[in-house]
Amino acid sequence: MTNTDGVYVNGRQIDSGDCSGPRSARNALAHPETDAAVLECARGGLLREGLGFDRCQVAVVTNVGEGDHLGLNFITTVEDVAVLKRVIVQNVATDGYAVLNAADPLVANMASVCPGKVIFFAADRHHPVMATHRAQGSRVVYVDGDNIVAAEGSWRESIPLREIPITRGGLITFQVENVMASIGAAWASGLPWQTIRRGLAGFMNDSDNAPARFNVMDYRGATVIADYGHNPDAIRALAQAVQAMPAKRRSVVISGAGDRRDQDIVEQTRILGQYFDDVILYQDACQRGREDGEVLALLKQGLEGAPRTSYSTEIHGEFTAIDHALERLHPGDLSLVLVDQVEEALAHLNKRCAETK
Repeated sequence: MTNTDGVYVNGRQIDSGDCSGPRSARNALAHPETDAAVLECARGGLLREGLGFDRCQVAVVTNVGEGDHLGLNFITTVEDVAVLKRVIVQNVATDGYAVLNAADPLVANMASVCPGKVIFFAADRHHPVMATHRAQGSRVVYVDGDNIVAAEGSWRESIPLREIPITRGGLITFQVENVMASIGAAWASGLPWQTIRRGLAGFMNDSDNAPARFNVMDYRGATVIADYGHNPDAIRALAQAVQAMPAKRRSVVISGAGDRRDQDIVEQTRILGQYFDDVILYQDACQRGREDGEVLALLKQGLEGAPRTSYSTEIHGEFTAIDHALERLHPGDLSLVLVDQVEEALAHLNKRCAETK
């Protein structure tokens, strides 16, 4: 597997850092122990060098949404992002599958350029794209009550959400979407359903398995969640997930990437101001071309008129901001920490949480 955290072969990490480009993909495919590979294909690598392979058996596109990295490398609209992301769909083998989000129109439209077949997924099985695809006898994955269902024609396979820990019983809706995409990919790969079920049941969303991907920790009776969400779509999904979890007070620690558009940075805190009582702003170690304090000013601008936030402060230094948030926590509270330096921040959080045990 290659992704933004590194390269992994048989569960062993052989490289670290952002390895979501074609060079890392080629290295993984050339490894003598590799029989199958899961390759993240990020925007930057696609623009620089294209894909690290000729054809894939399965291509997964989860969403385009409002887009990310807009304004960089001549990618200025969400339609531009969709054109870039559909490259992996265009390179599906004729006997392969594209696994596409039916609820995102820009993603659903990619079906027309797929040389192979398509599996659509969406929470709503009655979505027009889902209903049409299923009526044609094609494969779909959706939510039915407390279960995720895979269906093809009259055949169905149902997996209870309570048996998929990372969804927290279905409360974390963006994880439900991720799981549907994963089920579609595993199904397209021909994995037995017993194997798929076992994999979902055993995957724990901790900092070892999925660093900074909704890692939940306990700090003196308060809940701390570490995540790497850094665009408005991700922030909105995280805020809604946190809203579904019980808490007396909710706080968030956030910075902003300097190479994003002004409006995207402002929008992040505009969203957070609707969901969190405390908002702690910090400045990234790398400003990515911005003047000192410029990103903080944009984040602060997004909090103007915030309907829920009653406390906000600006802090220089990620770990200092994290410590400040922890100091304000009481039993029953919840804090969402949007990390910048993933490994270092997680190590700091794990150390602080361990000190209280």
